Amino acid sequence: MAQVKDGGQRIWWGREGEGRTVYEAALDRVRYTYENFDDVIVSFSGGKDSTSTLHVALEVAHELGRTPVRAVFCDEECISVETADYVRRVAARDDVEMEWYCLPVRHRNACSAESPVWWPWAPEARELWVRDLPPEAITELEGFAIEPPEARRSWPDTAPLLADPHRKTACLLGIRADESMVRRIAVSNKRPDNFVLPTPGSPWFYKVYPIYDWTTKDVWTAPKQFGWDVNATYDFMEMSGISHFQQRCAPPFGDEPMGGLSMWAECFPEIWEKMCRRVPGAATAARYSRTELYSFGAITEPPPGVTWQEHIRLRLEAREPAERAFTAKTIQGLIRRHYRKTSEPILPKAKHPISGISWEYLYLIADRSDLKQRKDVMVGFNHEAQKKARVAYDAERAALESPEAPVE
Repeated sequence: MAQVKDGGQRIWWGREGEGRTVYEAALDRVRYTYENFDDVIVSFSGGKDSTSTLHVALEVAHELGRTPVRAVFCDEECISVETADYVRRVAARDDVEMEWYCLPVRHRNACSAESPVWWPWAPEARELWVRDLPPEAITELEGFAIEPPEARRSWPDTAPLLADPHRKTACLLGIRADESMVRRIAVSNKRPDNFVLPTPGSPWFYKVYPIYDWTTKDVWTAPKQFGWDVNATYDFMEMSGISHFQQRCAPPFGDEPMGGLSMWAECFPEIWEKMCRRVPGAATAARYSRTELYSFGAITEPPPGVTWQEHIRLRLEAREPAERAFTAKTIQGLIRRHYRKTSEPILPKAKHPISGISWEYLYLIADRSDLKQRKDVMVGFNHEAQKKARVAYDAERAALESPEAPVE
Protein backbone atom coordinates (compact mmCIF):
# COMPACT_ATOMS: atom_id res chain seq x y z
CA MET A 1 0.00 0.00 0.00
CA ALA A 2 1.11 3.56 -0.63
CA GLN A 3 2.22 5.71 2.25
CA VAL A 4 0.55 9.03 2.91
CA LYS A 5 2.68 11.22 5.14
CA ASP A 6 1.47 14.19 7.15
CA GLY A 7 4.28 16.70 7.61
CA GLY A 8 6.74 13.86 8.10
CA GLN A 9 5.17 13.06 11.47
CA ARG A 10 2.23 10.72 10.97
CA ILE A 11 2.04 7.88 8.49
CA TRP A 12 -1.43 6.58 7.70
CA TRP A 13 -0.34 3.27 6.22
CA GLY A 14 2.00 2.33 9.05
CA ARG A 15 3.27 3.41 12.43
CA GLU A 16 6.99 3.69 12.90
CA GLY A 17 8.21 0.86 15.11
CA GLU A 18 4.95 -1.08 14.95
CA GLY A 19 5.11 -2.52 11.45
CA ARG A 20 1.39 -2.31 10.83
CA THR A 21 -1.12 0.30 9.76
CA VAL A 22 -3.85 1.85 11.88
CA TYR A 23 -6.34 0.04 9.65
CA GLU A 24 -4.63 -3.29 10.28
CA ALA A 25 -4.53 -2.56 14.03
CA ALA A 26 -8.27 -1.83 13.98
CA LEU A 27 -8.94 -5.12 12.19
CA ASP A 28 -6.93 -6.95 14.86
CA ARG A 29 -8.96 -5.29 17.62
CA VAL A 30 -12.25 -6.28 16.01
CA ARG A 31 -11.01 -9.87 15.54
CA TYR A 32 -10.12 -9.92 19.23
CA THR A 33 -13.63 -8.66 20.01
CA TYR A 34 -15.40 -11.33 17.96
CA GLU A 35 -13.22 -14.01 19.56
CA ASN A 36 -13.86 -12.90 23.14
CA PHE A 37 -17.51 -11.79 23.15
CA ASP A 38 -20.79 -13.61 22.59
CA ASP A 39 -22.41 -10.72 20.71
CA VAL A 40 -21.05 -7.69 18.85
CA ILE A 41 -22.97 -4.48 18.10
CA VAL A 42 -21.80 -1.47 16.08
CA SER A 43 -23.05 1.89 17.33
CA PHE A 44 -23.73 3.75 14.08
CA SER A 45 -24.49 7.48 13.87
CA GLY A 46 -24.01 8.04 10.16
CA GLY A 47 -20.91 10.08 10.93
CA LYS A 48 -17.37 9.63 9.64
CA ASP A 49 -16.05 7.83 12.74
CA SER A 50 -18.84 5.29 12.98
CA THR A 51 -18.61 4.76 9.22
CA SER A 52 -14.98 3.70 9.61
CA THR A 53 -15.86 1.49 12.57
CA LEU A 54 -18.66 -0.22 10.68
CA HIS A 55 -16.50 -0.96 7.64
CA VAL A 56 -13.72 -2.39 9.81
CA ALA A 57 -16.31 -4.61 11.50
CA LEU A 58 -17.75 -5.67 8.16
CA GLU A 59 -14.39 -6.79 6.83
CA VAL A 60 -13.75 -8.93 9.91
CA ALA A 61 -17.31 -10.28 9.99
CA HIS A 62 -17.00 -11.44 6.37
CA GLU A 63 -13.65 -13.01 7.16
CA LEU A 64 -15.09 -14.92 10.13
CA GLY A 65 -18.48 -15.71 8.63
CA ARG A 66 -20.30 -13.50 11.18
CA THR A 67 -22.50 -11.44 8.88
CA PRO A 68 -24.86 -9.71 8.98
CA VAL A 69 -23.35 -7.14 11.34
CA ARG A 70 -25.81 -5.81 13.89
CA ALA A 71 -25.76 -1.99 13.73
CA VAL A 72 -27.74 0.33 15.99
CA PHE A 73 -28.70 3.86 14.94
CA CYS A 74 -30.00 6.33 17.52
CA ASP A 75 -31.97 8.87 15.47
CA GLU A 76 -31.61 12.24 17.20
CA GLU A 77 -34.47 13.88 15.25
CA CYS A 78 -32.56 17.09 14.40
CA ILE A 79 -30.49 15.53 11.65
CA SER A 80 -30.13 16.38 7.98
CA VAL A 81 -32.05 14.64 5.22
CA GLU A 82 -28.67 13.51 3.90
CA THR A 83 -27.86 11.71 7.15
CA ALA A 84 -31.18 9.85 7.11
CA ASP A 85 -30.67 8.92 3.45
CA TYR A 86 -27.17 7.64 4.17
CA VAL A 87 -28.36 5.48 7.08
CA ARG A 88 -31.01 3.99 4.78
CA ARG A 89 -28.37 3.13 2.19
CA VAL A 90 -26.31 1.38 4.85
CA ALA A 91 -29.40 -0.40 6.20
CA ALA A 92 -30.17 -1.71 2.71
CA ARG A 93 -26.92 -3.70 2.60
CA ASP A 94 -27.33 -7.46 2.84
CA ASP A 95 -24.45 -7.69 5.32
CA VAL A 96 -25.92 -5.13 7.76
CA GLU A 97 -28.83 -5.63 10.16
CA MET A 98 -29.84 -2.11 11.13
CA GLU A 99 -31.96 -1.19 14.18
CA TRP A 100 -33.29 2.38 13.87
CA TYR A 101 -34.25 3.73 17.32
CA CYS A 102 -36.32 6.90 17.78
CA LEU A 103 -36.44 7.26 21.55
CA PRO A 104 -36.69 10.40 23.71
CA VAL A 105 -33.19 9.98 25.13
CA ARG A 106 -31.82 12.71 27.33
CA HIS A 107 -29.68 15.33 25.56
CA ARG A 108 -27.78 18.36 26.80
CA ASN A 109 -29.11 21.73 25.58
CA ALA A 110 -26.33 24.28 26.06
CA CYS A 111 -28.36 26.90 24.20
CA SER A 112 -30.56 27.67 27.19
CA ALA A 113 -29.87 27.94 30.91
CA GLU A 114 -33.61 27.67 31.59
CA SER A 115 -34.03 24.48 29.50
CA PRO A 116 -30.71 22.63 29.84
CA VAL A 117 -32.18 19.33 28.58
CA TRP A 118 -34.10 18.31 25.47
CA TRP A 119 -35.46 14.97 24.30
CA PRO A 120 -35.68 14.06 20.60
CA TRP A 121 -38.98 12.42 19.64
CA ALA A 122 -40.52 13.49 22.95
CA PRO A 123 -44.25 12.65 22.69
CA GLU A 124 -45.23 15.86 24.49
CA ALA A 125 -43.49 17.89 21.75
CA ARG A 126 -44.88 15.99 18.77
CA GLU A 127 -46.19 19.14 17.07
CA LEU A 128 -42.66 20.58 17.10
CA TRP A 129 -40.80 17.58 15.72
CA VAL A 130 -38.28 18.57 13.08
CA ARG A 131 -38.99 15.46 10.99
CA ASP A 132 -41.78 12.97 10.64
CA LEU A 133 -41.18 9.70 12.41
CA PRO A 134 -39.32 7.50 9.91
CA PRO A 135 -41.03 4.27 8.83
CA GLU A 136 -38.07 2.26 10.16
CA ALA A 137 -38.46 3.72 13.66
CA ILE A 138 -38.32 1.54 16.75
CA THR A 139 -40.06 3.60 19.43
CA GLU A 140 -39.92 1.28 22.43
CA LEU A 141 -37.12 -0.55 24.20
CA GLU A 142 -37.58 -2.81 27.19
CA GLY A 143 -36.26 -1.05 30.28
CA PHE A 144 -36.40 2.46 28.78
CA ALA A 145 -38.91 4.66 30.61
CA ILE A 146 -40.59 7.31 28.46
CA GLU A 147 -42.69 8.82 31.24
CA PRO A 148 -42.08 10.88 33.27
CA PRO A 149 -39.51 12.90 31.25
CA GLU A 150 -37.05 13.06 34.15
CA ALA A 151 -36.81 9.24 34.10
CA ARG A 152 -35.51 9.18 30.53
CA ARG A 153 -31.94 8.00 30.11
CA SER A 154 -29.11 9.33 27.97
CA TRP A 155 -28.08 7.15 25.03
CA PRO A 156 -24.89 5.87 26.75
CA ASP A 157 -27.07 4.78 29.68
CA THR A 158 -29.61 3.26 27.30
CA ALA A 159 -27.15 1.23 25.21
CA PRO A 160 -26.78 -1.68 27.71
CA LEU A 161 -30.52 -2.32 27.28
CA LEU A 162 -29.75 -3.48 23.72
CA ALA A 163 -27.90 -6.52 25.04
CA ASP A 164 -28.90 -9.79 26.63
CA PRO A 165 -27.66 -9.59 30.25
CA HIS A 166 -26.87 -13.30 30.08
CA ARG A 167 -24.46 -12.84 27.19
CA LYS A 168 -21.17 -10.97 27.10
CA THR A 169 -21.75 -8.15 24.61
CA ALA A 170 -19.33 -5.71 22.97
CA CYS A 171 -20.46 -2.42 21.48
CA LEU A 172 -18.04 -1.04 18.87
CA LEU A 173 -17.84 2.74 19.06
CA GLY A 174 -16.19 5.16 16.65
CA ILE A 175 -14.48 7.08 19.43
CA ARG A 176 -11.00 8.47 18.88
CA ALA A 177 -8.46 9.54 21.50
CA ASP A 178 -7.61 12.83 19.79
CA GLU A 179 -11.17 14.11 20.36
CA SER A 180 -11.42 13.76 24.13
CA MET A 181 -9.24 13.96 27.20
CA VAL A 182 -11.01 11.12 28.99
CA ARG A 183 -10.95 8.98 25.86
CA ARG A 184 -7.22 9.59 25.58
CA ILE A 185 -6.67 8.58 29.21
CA ALA A 186 -8.90 5.51 28.85
CA VAL A 187 -6.80 4.05 26.07
CA SER A 188 -3.40 5.19 27.33
CA ASN A 189 -2.74 2.33 29.74
CA LYS A 190 -0.47 -0.56 28.80
CA ARG A 191 -2.97 -3.43 28.82
CA PRO A 192 -3.09 -5.30 25.51
CA ASP A 193 -6.89 -4.88 25.48
CA ASN A 194 -6.83 -1.23 26.50
CA PHE A 195 -9.44 -0.49 23.82
CA VAL A 196 -12.02 -2.57 25.74
CA LEU A 197 -13.77 -0.91 28.68
CA PRO A 198 -16.43 -2.32 31.01
CA THR A 199 -19.65 -0.41 31.62
CA PRO A 200 -20.26 0.37 35.31
CA GLY A 201 -23.51 -1.17 36.48
CA SER A 202 -23.80 -3.39 33.39
CA PRO A 203 -21.17 -6.13 33.77
CA TRP A 204 -22.33 -7.91 30.61
CA PHE A 205 -21.87 -4.83 28.37
CA TYR A 206 -18.48 -3.57 27.17
CA LYS A 207 -17.47 -0.55 25.08
CA VAL A 208 -14.83 -1.25 22.42
CA TYR A 209 -12.86 1.47 20.61
CA PRO A 210 -11.28 -0.17 17.54
CA ILE A 211 -10.21 3.11 15.87
CA TYR A 212 -9.12 4.96 19.01
CA ASP A 213 -5.69 5.83 17.56
CA TRP A 214 -7.00 7.19 14.24
CA THR A 215 -6.76 10.91 13.55
CA THR A 216 -9.27 13.05 11.67
CA LYS A 217 -7.06 12.67 8.60
CA ASP A 218 -7.19 8.89 8.98
CA VAL A 219 -11.00 8.71 9.00
CA TRP A 220 -11.08 10.73 5.78
CA THR A 221 -8.25 8.80 4.13
CA ALA A 222 -9.92 5.41 4.60
CA PRO A 223 -13.16 6.10 2.64
CA LYS A 224 -11.15 7.55 -0.23
CA GLN A 225 -8.69 4.66 -0.24
CA PHE A 226 -11.36 1.94 -0.07
CA GLY A 227 -14.20 3.66 -1.93
CA TRP A 228 -16.64 3.61 0.98
CA ASP A 229 -20.00 5.36 0.71
CA VAL A 230 -20.13 8.41 3.00
CA ASN A 231 -22.69 10.84 4.38
CA ALA A 232 -23.37 13.69 1.91
CA THR A 233 -23.90 16.01 4.90
CA TYR A 234 -20.15 16.50 4.92
CA ASP A 235 -20.21 17.75 1.31
CA PHE A 236 -22.34 20.72 2.37
CA MET A 237 -20.01 21.43 5.29
CA GLU A 238 -17.01 21.24 2.98
CA MET A 239 -18.58 23.74 0.57
CA SER A 240 -19.25 26.07 3.51
CA GLY A 241 -15.59 26.07 4.48
CA ILE A 242 -16.00 24.03 7.68
CA SER A 243 -12.72 22.32 8.54
CA HIS A 244 -12.56 18.51 8.63
CA PHE A 245 -11.90 18.61 12.38
CA GLN A 246 -15.05 20.68 13.02
CA GLN A 247 -17.40 18.73 10.75
CA ARG A 248 -20.03 16.85 12.77
CA CYS A 249 -23.39 15.54 11.65
CA ALA A 250 -24.93 15.20 15.14
CA PRO A 251 -27.41 17.79 16.51
CA PRO A 252 -25.48 20.95 17.40
CA PHE A 253 -27.00 21.85 20.75
CA GLY A 254 -24.30 20.55 23.13
CA ASP A 255 -21.54 22.65 24.67
CA GLU A 256 -18.99 22.08 21.92
CA PRO A 257 -21.20 21.58 18.81
CA MET A 258 -23.17 24.73 19.68
CA GLY A 259 -20.36 26.85 18.25
CA GLY A 260 -21.30 25.51 14.81
CA LEU A 261 -25.02 26.26 14.99
CA SER A 262 -24.82 28.99 12.36
CA MET A 263 -23.47 26.39 9.93
CA TRP A 264 -26.79 24.54 10.12
CA ALA A 265 -28.68 27.68 9.10
CA GLU A 266 -26.42 28.00 6.06
CA CYS A 267 -26.16 24.34 5.03
CA PHE A 268 -29.57 22.98 5.97
CA PRO A 269 -32.12 25.82 5.76
CA GLU A 270 -34.96 23.35 5.12
CA ILE A 271 -34.80 22.15 8.74
CA TRP A 272 -33.13 25.10 10.46
CA GLU A 273 -36.34 27.02 11.21
CA LYS A 274 -37.88 23.89 12.71
CA MET A 275 -34.75 23.32 14.81
CA CYS A 276 -35.07 26.83 16.25
CA ARG A 277 -38.68 26.15 17.27
CA ARG A 278 -37.81 22.70 18.57
CA VAL A 279 -34.95 23.48 20.97
CA PRO A 280 -35.18 26.46 23.35
CA GLY A 281 -32.45 29.05 22.79
CA ALA A 282 -31.21 27.62 19.47
CA ALA A 283 -31.81 30.77 17.43
CA THR A 284 -30.10 32.99 20.00
CA ALA A 285 -27.20 30.59 20.35
CA ALA A 286 -26.70 30.51 16.59
CA ARG A 287 -26.16 34.26 16.65
CA TYR A 288 -24.12 34.59 19.84
CA SER A 289 -22.59 31.16 20.59
CA ARG A 290 -19.11 32.29 19.54
CA THR A 291 -19.15 35.20 21.98
CA GLU A 292 -18.56 35.55 25.70
CA LEU A 293 -22.35 35.39 26.21
CA TYR A 294 -21.99 31.61 25.80
CA SER A 295 -18.58 31.42 27.46
CA PHE A 296 -16.53 31.70 24.29
CA GLY A 297 -13.83 34.32 24.14
CA ALA A 298 -13.13 36.17 27.38
CA ILE A 299 -13.41 34.20 30.62
CA THR A 300 -15.14 35.84 33.57
CA GLU A 301 -12.47 36.83 36.08
CA PRO A 302 -13.01 36.24 39.82
CA PRO A 303 -14.40 39.29 41.60
CA PRO A 304 -11.99 41.16 43.93
CA GLY A 305 -11.23 39.08 47.01
CA VAL A 306 -12.51 35.82 45.45
CA THR A 307 -10.00 33.09 44.65
CA TRP A 308 -10.15 31.05 41.45
CA GLN A 309 -11.10 27.99 43.52
CA GLU A 310 -14.04 29.85 45.04
CA HIS A 311 -14.94 31.24 41.61
CA ILE A 312 -15.12 27.70 40.25
CA ARG A 313 -17.19 26.50 43.20
CA LEU A 314 -19.73 29.30 42.77
CA ARG A 315 -20.03 28.57 39.05
CA LEU A 316 -20.62 24.89 39.77
CA GLU A 317 -23.33 25.69 42.30
CA ALA A 318 -25.28 27.48 39.57
CA ARG A 319 -25.59 24.27 37.55
CA GLU A 320 -28.28 21.63 37.84
CA PRO A 321 -27.33 18.77 40.22
CA ALA A 322 -26.44 16.14 37.61
CA GLU A 323 -24.21 18.53 35.64
CA ARG A 324 -22.69 19.89 38.83
CA ALA A 325 -21.67 16.44 40.06
CA PHE A 326 -20.28 15.34 36.68
CA THR A 327 -18.32 18.56 36.12
CA ALA A 328 -16.97 18.66 39.69
CA LYS A 329 -15.74 15.09 39.30
CA THR A 330 -14.01 16.02 36.03
CA ILE A 331 -12.26 18.99 37.64
CA GLN A 332 -11.20 16.96 40.67
CA GLY A 333 -9.76 14.33 38.35
CA LEU A 334 -7.74 16.96 36.48
CA ILE A 335 -6.36 18.36 39.74
CA ARG A 336 -5.39 14.88 40.93
CA ARG A 337 -3.73 14.20 37.61
CA HIS A 338 -1.74 17.43 37.93
CA TYR A 339 -0.37 16.55 41.36
CA ARG A 340 0.45 13.01 40.30
CA LYS A 341 2.73 14.52 37.68
CA THR A 342 4.24 17.43 39.61
CA SER A 343 4.40 19.09 43.02
CA GLU A 344 4.40 22.58 41.49
CA PRO A 345 1.26 24.62 42.17
CA ILE A 346 -1.58 25.29 39.75
CA LEU A 347 -1.37 28.95 38.72
CA PRO A 348 -4.23 31.31 37.84
CA LYS A 349 -3.40 31.86 34.17
CA ALA A 350 -0.31 30.03 32.95
CA LYS A 351 -0.80 26.38 32.08
CA HIS A 352 1.65 24.04 33.74
CA PRO A 353 4.14 22.68 31.17
CA ILE A 354 3.56 19.07 32.26
CA SER A 355 -0.15 18.86 33.12
CA GLY A 356 -1.39 21.74 30.97
CA ILE A 357 -3.62 22.86 33.85
CA SER A 358 -4.34 26.36 35.15
CA TRP A 359 -7.17 27.65 37.33
CA GLU A 360 -8.47 29.63 34.37
CA TYR A 361 -8.64 26.43 32.32
CA LEU A 362 -10.47 24.65 35.14
CA TYR A 363 -12.94 27.51 35.35
CA LEU A 364 -13.61 27.07 31.63
CA ILE A 365 -14.56 23.45 32.34
CA ALA A 366 -16.86 24.58 35.17
CA ASP A 367 -18.41 27.26 32.98
CA ARG A 368 -19.00 25.11 29.90
CA SER A 369 -19.58 21.76 31.69
CA ASP A 370 -17.78 19.82 28.90
CA LEU A 371 -20.16 16.88 29.27
CA LYS A 372 -18.57 15.10 26.30
CA GLN A 373 -15.10 15.96 27.61
CA ARG A 374 -13.67 17.25 24.37
CA LYS A 375 -11.52 20.00 25.90
CA ASP A 376 -8.32 18.01 25.99
CA VAL A 377 -5.68 20.48 27.09
CA MET A 378 -2.95 18.04 26.07
CA VAL A 379 -3.98 17.94 22.39
CA GLY A 380 -1.26 19.79 20.50
CA PHE A 381 0.78 20.16 23.70
CA ASN A 382 4.02 19.00 22.06
CA HIS A 383 7.62 19.58 23.08
CA GLU A 384 7.75 23.07 21.62
CA ALA A 385 4.49 24.04 23.32
CA GLN A 386 5.81 22.68 26.62
CA LYS A 387 8.92 24.86 26.36
CA LYS A 388 6.81 27.96 25.79
CA ALA A 389 4.50 26.94 28.63
CA ARG A 390 7.49 26.59 30.98
CA VAL A 391 8.62 30.14 30.23
CA ALA A 392 5.12 31.54 30.84
CA TYR A 393 4.61 29.41 33.96
CA ASP A 394 7.92 30.43 35.56
CA ALA A 395 7.28 34.09 34.79
CA GLU A 396 3.81 34.06 36.35
CA ARG A 397 4.98 32.13 39.39
CA ALA A 398 7.87 34.54 39.94
CA ALA A 399 5.48 37.48 39.71
CA LEU A 400 3.07 35.89 42.21
CA GLU A 401 5.87 35.09 44.66
CA SER A 402 7.42 38.55 44.39
CA PRO A 403 7.27 40.66 47.58
CA GLU A 404 5.52 43.34 45.49
CA ALA A 405 2.76 40.95 44.41
CA PRO A 406 -0.73 41.98 45.62
CA VAL A 407 -2.19 39.89 48.42
CA GLU A 408 -5.59 38.40 47.58
